[in-house]
Amino acid sequence: MSTDAELLLIDTVDGVTTLTLNRPDQFNALSEELLDALQRALAGIAEDEQARCVVLAANGRAFCAGHDLKQMRAHPDQRYYEQLFAQCGRVMQSIVNLPVPVIAKVHGTATAAGCQLVASCDLAIASETARFAVSGINVGLFCSTPAVALTRNIPIKNAFEMLVTGQFISAADAADKGLVNRAVPPDELDAQLDALVQAICSKSPVAVRTGKAMVQRQRGMNLADAYDYAGKVMAQNMMAEDVAEGIDAFTQKRQPVWKGR
Repeated sequence: MSTDAELLLIDTVDGVTTLTLNRPDQFNALSEELLDALQRALAGIAEDEQARCVVLAANGRAFCAGHDLKQMRAHPDQRYYEQLFAQCGRVMQSIVNLPVPVIAKVHGTATAAGCQLVASCDLAIASETARFAVSGINVGLFCSTPAVALTRNIPIKNAFEMLVTGQFISAADAADKGLVNRAVPPDELDAQLDALVQAICSKSPVAVRTGKAMVQRQRGMNLADAYDYAGKVMAQNMMAEDVAEGIDAFTQKRQPVWKGR
């Protein structure tokens, strides 16, 4: 059995952690073991006050082919499936609830739960050669759990078409629909990702963490409650040392020095 270290490569530099799915021969299918490795890694990052950003990448030809169908067929039991999908749901929610932004770096196909993984990330940059699908329908299975993330990312009619046809969409189409932020030439993927990471890391850590939590929480509120909540969050954010430093730096025409407080 592969170890966590083999299934998921973890590299942290200056607060930026890159999590690399490392089951290339299985198209990075989300086995129980890989999901567990992801959950452990995300839990560790959530507790790291120095964390600034997470990049989710993959080795091999595919980004992620979804659940490990062979492993699933080896356990034909409804309780097993419920536990597996609950485990996957916890990983996706951990990404959403992580205090810092998570960026998907998509270089190849992302299907079913792999597409769900992209949709669960805060941001995504894809190579123009990447393709996306929620293809469970092709084997008689509606991708119900991927639908949760997908319908929170793109318009419902676009999402439902993907879910009931199982057809692939291009990276350009994914960008048009809002599943990814942009589709770029393959040889520019690293540079575009680095530029986005650096843009995030150049901002106040307090503001970024405040912003991610606020945006996620207000999504389920009605308009009045959202504005009430947002006003209170912004007022609290105004009391941070970084805001005073940022305003002083702006008025003094210099670069701010963030304290992370």
